[in-house]
Amino acid sequence: MVELETRELRYFVAVAEELHFGRAAERLGIAQPPLSRAVRRLEHRLGVRLLERDRRGTVLTEAGAVLLDEARSALDAVAAAARRTRRAGTAERPLVLAAKAGASHEVLQRLLDAVEGHPVPLPVEVLLCEVGEQAHLLHQGRADAAIMHRPVDDLTGLDAEDLLTEGQVALLPADHPLAAHEQLTLAQVSNVPDLPMARWPRLDGTYPAGPGPEVRTQSQLAQLVALGKALLVIPASARAWQWPDHVAVPVPDATRITTVLAWPATSRSSAVASLVRTAAHVSASDATTPMLP
Repeated sequence: MVELETRELRYFVAVAEELHFGRAAERLGIAQPPLSRAVRRLEHRLGVRLLERDRRGTVLTEAGAVLLDEARSALDAVAAAARRTRRAGTAERPLVLAAKAGASHEVLQRLLDAVEGHPVPLPVEVLLCEVGEQAHLLHQGRADAAIMHRPVDDLTGLDAEDLLTEGQVALLPADHPLAAHEQLTLAQVSNVPDLPMARWPRLDGTYPAGPGPEVRTQSQLAQLVALGKALLVIPASARAWQWPDHVAVPVPDATRITTVLAWPATSRSSAVASLVRTAAHVSASDATTPMLP
């Protein structure tokens, strides 16, 4: 079996991302000749060509593209293991809970209140992030648990406790004709010529096709809606961050969204286990709470 070292994986990733040995060597802070030798040794040990080099430049082979994906994942896993180990050995460290800024505010507040009210309060640090960042924070060991949403968030490699299932609303400019409706259908909000649907990035970072503006943050979206440049269908609980210039109209036929508490499936943290038990209790006690309209 071929054993790979993290150092040579870092070297290869730098070359594969830069596609230039000189730039990769500068990025790594080493001379170019030993970098070239290290990549050649790696190719020899693996028995495959990873890069094609000629006077026109450097390109990845099919095998090189596979190793690039695998090497990134492996390096992330090693870094995450180091972070989790350091965090586990730090006395009185808070549990880091990641959450999308502005999303599931009421659920998050109830969970934090329940944690605070426990006879032995668990110190929790809330790490606010943007859309789609929670999974990376968990896998990288930068967060211990996260508030996420099924089916829109990537829960691969994570365990989860359901907290709330709810409908969605269309967020519209207050002065738009559709804002006067008591409810709307997906068909009505999916094809509004003067108000295109804002486009969030997919899980792979690419954007779906469409005329609407590309957005990455809640603040971008909020201003675009207020300016009459976009609309979006979002979970009803996300209305916590809406502006006075916005109106939220229920969309009953939109996919229902489940807010979950997620954590790495490999976690052995007693603090995470305690948070999950508290979340399950909060979810059970709120089971009869009416959804936001």
